[in-house]
Amino acid sequence: MTAVRFQVAAFFAALALCTAMSSEALAQKKYDTGASDTEIKIGNIMPYSGPASAYAAIGKTEEAYFNKINAEGGINGRKIKFISYDDAYSPPKTVEQARKLVENDGVLLIFGSLGTSTNSAIRKYMNEKKVPQLFVASGASKWNDPKQYPWTMGWQPSYVSEARIYAKYIMKEKPDGKIGVLYQNDDFGKDYLNGLRDGLGSKASMIVLEEPYDTSEPAIDEHVVKLKAAGADIFISITSPKFAAQGIKKAAEINWHPMHIISNVSASVGGVIEPAGLEISQGILSASYTKDGSDPQWNADDGMKKFYNFLAQYEPKANKLDAGVVFGYAAAQTMVKVLQMCGDDLTRENVMKQAASLKDFEPDTLLPGIKINTAPDNFAPIEQLQMMRFKGKKWELFGDIISSEIGH
Repeated sequence: MTAVRFQVAAFFAALALCTAMSSEALAQKKYDTGASDTEIKIGNIMPYSGPASAYAAIGKTEEAYFNKINAEGGINGRKIKFISYDDAYSPPKTVEQARKLVENDGVLLIFGSLGTSTNSAIRKYMNEKKVPQLFVASGASKWNDPKQYPWTMGWQPSYVSEARIYAKYIMKEKPDGKIGVLYQNDDFGKDYLNGLRDGLGSKASMIVLEEPYDTSEPAIDEHVVKLKAAGADIFISITSPKFAAQGIKKAAEINWHPMHIISNVSASVGGVIEPAGLEISQGILSASYTKDGSDPQWNADDGMKKFYNFLAQYEPKANKLDAGVVFGYAAAQTMVKVLQMCGDDLTRENVMKQAASLKDFEPDTLLPGIKINTAPDNFAPIEQLQMMRFKGKKWELFGDIISSEIGH
């Protein structure tokens, strides 16, 4: 009888242990909509058409990178399902596509969607739904507001920081200059403009004309003519790629040779400089935080070797001269890092927690010394840039890497 009791007790003890182990195993795996044992659904919205279609390369590169990850076994055994829609750079369309991704496709998060006005249109919705709006492809300083918008995080350096760097450079190199600013008439352009004024401080009167344009305009020629007529000898072009290329062409056409600064978002050799013309682009200034795919100085760089191998295998038609390709690769690499950090807790809350816990992460295509760091009270992953000048067929970096605290 004692032996029988012992066997029964042993059976129930073993059963209890198995149950506890099963519960523990189940407890370790946590999922929200869009995640399972086999899949992670990621949503994305890109201007594959419309006035900002030059950025389409970003979405295509991100898709190719996720294909690479899937081919290598996925993330902790789960394959990424990347669902990317076109919004033609139109905020109402962005809203429509975000709702489709969240409510119909059931994505875990929306990653890397492009544009300031477009992402602004969905920020409230994403935060009300408590769905991560992660690594927004826009440098607006508004994405670094974890208290009010804890589900929205940027990725690239802020426009305000970049503009302050240009202001500093101008005051040092051309303190008596007259600045003419061409800016996109939306949050993107106004953020840069605020950063420029802020950086100039008491010297803000150096700005002789602030000339806005709308993305619906076919060309910005008349605006460039106005800036020259205002007596500007410094031309700051706060424009998306199509209009940046037009600005370079028109300045040459009217024989205007100011100190010419273009925003980082339009510093692509393949997407802007080549279409505008290499000869007339000599000496143009900008700032960067990524390596230039056209620059042979990176040929022996380990990170860029991985990048070139990736392109050869997964996106052979991509133009390595296009800064959007370099950007998309690094952003996708950051997204993968966050999902790896999540382990088996693929809840939306944990995704944001891990995204706000990045420490000295260095994607392959960022400049040496530039690292990604985030914290619960700092949603600005990259806060460093370096000045560069276009010479020959490529950008030449100069000066030190400059850190800039992001203003709220």
